[in-house]
Amino acid sequence: MTLYLDANATEPLRPEAREAAIAAMELLGNPSSVHAEGRAARRVLEEARARVAARFGGAARDVVFTSGGTEANALAIASLRRGRRVLVGATEHPAVLRAAEGAEVLPVLPDGTLDLPALEHALSAGDPALVCLMVANNETGVLHPLEEASALCARHGAWLHLDAVQAAGRISLSFGGSGARSMAVSGHKLGGPKGAGALLLAPGQDLAPLIAGGGQERGRRGGTEALPAIAGLGAAAAAADPAAAARLAPLRDAIEAALGLEAAGSGAPRLPNTTCLRLPGAAAETQVIALDLEGVRVSAGAACSSGKVARSPVLEAMGLGEGAGEAIRVSLPWNAPADTAERFVAAHRAVRARLRPKG
Repeated sequence: MTLYLDANATEPLRPEAREAAIAAMELLGNPSSVHAEGRAARRVLEEARARVAARFGGAARDVVFTSGGTEANALAIASLRRGRRVLVGATEHPAVLRAAEGAEVLPVLPDGTLDLPALEHALSAGDPALVCLMVANNETGVLHPLEEASALCARHGAWLHLDAVQAAGRISLSFGGSGARSMAVSGHKLGGPKGAGALLLAPGQDLAPLIAGGGQERGRRGGTEALPAIAGLGAAAAAADPAAAARLAPLRDAIEAALGLEAAGSGAPRLPNTTCLRLPGAAAETQVIALDLEGVRVSAGAACSSGKVARSPVLEAMGLGEGAGEAIRVSLPWNAPADTAERFVAAHRAVRARLRPKG
C-alpha cells in the first residue's frame, strides 16, 4: 500500500472540501450576477470568505481570493513594495523571492530561523521597508520568530507580509494579532482543491490589482471567482484544526529517533508534520526515486523544483554545504495512518542498505 508523505507539496483532499467543491460545481450562477442563481453562488462565495477569515483571525471583507499561494504572495508584494525597500529571508519560497526581485536578503541562523540582529540592522537604515517572511519553511518546517520580527518591524515603521502557505491549518495563526499588513494562504495545502488561495489584508489596507477585471473581489482581483475551488478552500480552512495536526509530531519524532539521521532545523520550533532528513553520501533525488519504488512518496526540496538536480538553496543558506544535496523532505498529511513511522522507517532502511552511502 502506498504511503503518501509529501503533504507540503499538496495535502490529500479533505472530505469536507470535496463535498463543498462538488456542491458548488452544481451551481449555475456567476457570483457577480444579481438574479437568483447568481445570489446563490454569491452566498457560497461569501460563506467561504467568512470561513477563511474565522480560521485565520481576519475580517471577511479583507479576504481576497486568488488562484493560489503564489498569486496571493505576488499580489501583496507588488502592491505593498511601492515606495519601500524590500527585505526577504534567505530561505523564502521561490514564489516570494521572485515576486520580491531586487530585495535585500536577510541571513538565517544554522537552525534556519531568521537572524533577528541582521533584520534590526537592515531596518535601522530608516527608509520605509517591506519585510516578507514565511511563517514556516516549506522544506524544513522551521518556524521563524515572528513575534520578535513583527515587533522590530513596528519599532522601525516597516510593513510585514507573511507567507503562511505551509503553516496554515498546521499551527495556530492569528493574522489579526500578527501586526502584518497581509498574509497569503493556499487551498490545496490545507486539504482543499488546487486552484484557490487567499490573501488576508489588514483593515484599511489598499491593494492595487495585478489582474484588472470587472470589479470582482472589491476591485482587488479581477476575473470570475473559481467557485468550486474557493468553496473547497473555505471548507478545508474550517476543517484544518491545528490541534488535530499536533498529533503528527510524535510520528515525526519517532521517524527521526528510529533512523538517527540529521534533521535540518531540528533545534528550532517546527511544523508538527515536517522533517528534512540528510543521508550522507546519497543524492536526494536518488533517495526519492528509491523510496518511490518502495511505495513511499517524499520529495527533495520544494515541489516546484522537482526534476531539478541541484542543492537546496534553503539548506545551503543554513550552512549544510554538501548536505544540501543529500536531504529529503518527509511531510506527513492530515490523514497519516497510525503506523506511518514504522512503515517509513522500514522502507528507508531497505533503501539505505541498497544505496550503502559513504559515511
